[in-house]
Amino acid sequence: MLALLGSLLLWASARIQIPFYPVPMTLQTAAVLLVGLVAGSRLGALTVGVYLLEGALGLPVFAGTPERGIGLAYMLGPTGGYLLGFALAAWLAGLAAERGVRGATLLAVLLAANAAIYLPGLLWLSLFVGWDGALAVGLVPFLLGDGLKLLLAWALFLALRRSLMPPAQRHS
Repeated sequence: MLALLGSLLLWASARIQIPFYPVPMTLQTAAVLLVGLVAGSRLGALTVGVYLLEGALGLPVFAGTPERGIGLAYMLGPTGGYLLGFALAAWLAGLAAERGVRGATLLAVLLAANAAIYLPGLLWLSLFVGWDGALAVGLVPFLLGDGLKLLLAWALFLALRRSLMPPAQRHS
C-alpha cells in the first residue's frame, strides 16, 4: 500500500512540469529523493518500481504522457534512462536515511543520488542526440533546478522526521 501511495506522489510530481524537450523539467527528482528518504532503500526502490510498472502497463503516469498513456514506448524513448535512475536514486537516499546519515553528509549522498539519475539518463539520451547533445539538453538546463529540488527534498524530510519523532529525541 505504501509503494502505491508513493507511486501516486511520483505521478503527481510528473504533472508539475515546465515543458522542455526531450527531457521535461518536473518535480520528480525531489519526489524520488523524498520517497527514498522516507521509505528506506528497499521500499523506496520498490515504490519507483511500482511507478515504472504502472507506466509500462500504459497508465498515464509519466511526464507529458497522453490520457491513455503509451507504456513501454515512452520508457524506451529519450527519457528512459532517467526513469531507471529514479530507482537507483531512491535506493541510495533510502540507504542514507536507514543508516542515520545527517547534515552535510546527507546532502552529499543526495547529490550522489541525483548523479545516479543523471548517469543512466545521459547515457541513454546520448543514443538519441549524441553525447554533446545529451549534456546540452539533458544536464546543463537542469543543474540549478535539481539543486533546489534536492534542498527541498532534504528540508521536507527533516520536517517530517522532526514531526514524527518522539519529543524526547527531537533535540538530536
